Amino acid sequence: MRTSATARRTALAAAGSAALLLSALATAVPAGATAAPQAAAKGGTSWVRACATLARGDNAACHALRVTSTVEQVAPFGVSPRLTPSGFGPGDLLSAYKLPANGGAGTTIAIVDAYNDPNAEADMAVYRSQYGLPACTKASGCFRQVGQTGGSTLPANNTGWAGEISLDLDMVSAIAPNAHIILVEASSATMANLGTSVNTAVSLGAKFVSNSYGGSESSADTSYDTSYFNHPGVAITVSSGDSAYGAQYPAASRYVTSVGGTALKRDGSARGWSESVWLTNSTEGTGSGCSKYDAKPSWQKDTGCAKRTIADVSAVADPATGVAVYQTYGGSGWAVYGGTSAAAPIIAGVYALGGAPSSGSSPASFPYAHTTALFDVTTGSNGSCSPAYLCTAGTGYDGPTGLGTPNGTAAFTG
Repeated sequence: MRTSATARRTALAAAGSAALLLSALATAVPAGATAAPQAAAKGGTSWVRACATLARGDNAACHALRVTSTVEQVAPFGVSPRLTPSGFGPGDLLSAYKLPANGGAGTTIAIVDAYNDPNAEADMAVYRSQYGLPACTKASGCFRQVGQTGGSTLPANNTGWAGEISLDLDMVSAIAPNAHIILVEASSATMANLGTSVNTAVSLGAKFVSNSYGGSESSADTSYDTSYFNHPGVAITVSSGDSAYGAQYPAASRYVTSVGGTALKRDGSARGWSESVWLTNSTEGTGSGCSKYDAKPSWQKDTGCAKRTIADVSAVADPATGVAVYQTYGGSGWAVYGGTSAAAPIIAGVYALGGAPSSGSSPASFPYAHTTALFDVTTGSNGSCSPAYLCTAGTGYDGPTGLGTPNGTAAFTG
């Protein structure tokens, strides 16, 4: 499904640049409220952070970036059978990453986000119908939407996090359309509530859990690891962040697969696609770096970080080469999104295509045992650092893109 490059690149200037994730979120607002978004731009594409401001008490923000300069070629609402929305769709992603169509049967993927999207099921239905994917509904048992402890009481609505939720649901649908999906909504965006939601996702049977949020590291992270993210035999993916070079948590957890971001473009190569490190400016791009607190997992052999290195693998995240999403709560229907929030659920879906991880395994280690089954990203950087591989792509492992992007599912099985 070829995406219209013209539509993605329609010019609309936007002033300013995105600041570091938490330092930029200085103004607290009540839960459920939405603050004025922060704008960024690259070439002819402009976008805003979906979770531009933390609600009072929150210490994590989502990593979704909503493009504001797109001129859609389809009707804003509903399905357009003979037209294709702007942004990469399922066919593009499966082609770029050499993934099988119609996968995910027999698996359950969980998405952990904060707050509630009251239109989550209906919006996902439009996305799936637009691209000819099978329906996934609550009535059929394919889709569940629960609060952070697994009950039917859902948290306060939030338009910013609704964009994140739509992005996550659509990316999982695109990659593994026959998987069952559980959306676990934390009561607020604190690490304790989000972590509790991860535990709930696992208790409900998910073997794949996608997390597209993060915040500053703290000395409490190792206790969070033990309490929330240490789930052997479960693939937990976490976005590395959109604030360029610098570590965030829970991407820094040694128990998760940390997912960086790329710019994805069609080209004339044998693969048909090329990728480079996503960078917008000095303060916005894919996250990478050395953890201050988390121990280095045994399968990481790079020497530039004494502790955990971010990231492990990567997928498309650049809003200028973004993905199609359908969102009506806080959105206007069809939109284009980017951010490492897109990459994390894509990788969770790829893990699901590879099948359930073996009992007691560490799925974050799987790519390190199958490095030839990845597309090595060798160009671009997300800043300046020493040693350079922590922020500059090159042959083999590097911080911004890890070991590379999926080339089929072999690197995500074990």
